[in-house]
Amino acid sequence: MEIPNLSTSTNPPVSSPESLKKPLFSPVVLIIILSLSVASGFWLSRFFPLTGNSSVDQISDSSSKGALSTDQISASSDLKIGQLYGNTAKEFKDIAKGSVKKGSINGEGTHILVRPGGDDQRVSLISSAVDLDLFVDRQVEVKGETNSSNKTGWLLDVGTIKILE
Repeated sequence: MEIPNLSTSTNPPVSSPESLKKPLFSPVVLIIILSLSVASGFWLSRFFPLTGNSSVDQISDSSSKGALSTDQISASSDLKIGQLYGNTAKEFKDIAKGSVKKGSINGEGTHILVRPGGDDQRVSLISSAVDLDLFVDRQVEVKGETNSSNKTGWLLDVGTIKILE
């Protein structure tokens, strides 16, 4: 005796649970694909580099905007009033004006920015972008990033510096 099909749906039969557990790619295949992608991306970047992102382009861009590197200056007498020196490729939010002196505050910084208002208004300066020795005893405006310090009230990493007088 034959059992009649009472179902009205036309859906195919459900797959077995074993066929649902098989991954689309094996882990070995995925590792090979990932390795080839990284290698091809690396070599493509070497053969077709993006323009405008290299450090050489940033140096030439900063020179065209009126900023100079202190590497191009041989003596303090070569500095010009109103000229911007340092890294203009980055925007700096912290600004201070005063006179640069050699020394540190409580051993913090390589130079001191003396501002009006007394000793509590002094700023400890450090810089990897500008040679601060060239600006000693000059009135300047410095822009940079504030760093945390337990030894001084304000530790500023100078990014750009402009001679005011």
